[in-house]
Amino acid sequence: MINKEKELFDFVKAKYLPDLKESDYKFSKYDCYSEKFKLDIELKCRATHYDDLLIEKAKYDALIERSKNHGTKAFYINSTPSGVFVFNLSALQEPEWEDRMMPKTSHFSDREKIVKCVGYVNIKEARKIYEQV
Repeated sequence: MINKEKELFDFVKAKYLPDLKESDYKFSKYDCYSEKFKLDIELKCRATHYDDLLIEKAKYDALIERSKNHGTKAFYINSTPSGVFVFNLSALQEPEWEDRMMPKTSHFSDREKIVKCVGYVNIKEARKIYEQV
């Protein structure tokens, strides 16, 4: 089962995007990119499956802006216990946004919560590229 972003990166690189590279900066608003296929990609691993998958507006905006400036497509790739789902954000309607109290970071030791603007993309709008078992 793919449940860590490094595993997801390795899977996508091995099966689909052999030229996949990690972003140049640790705190980039995107995780990786493919020059050959002109993709900027955000990766997420979810411990629980939901049909509607959360995306932060700040990351969405940065991906869309980068894709416009670099002539690429913005992709969002999620793994859940049900599989791996690929969203072409450049081709989808922008999500509806809402403010929610969310953990500041994904580190379990840091329980501080802050307001984040988030939206959801439904797996019906994704291409499923892997079936988790």
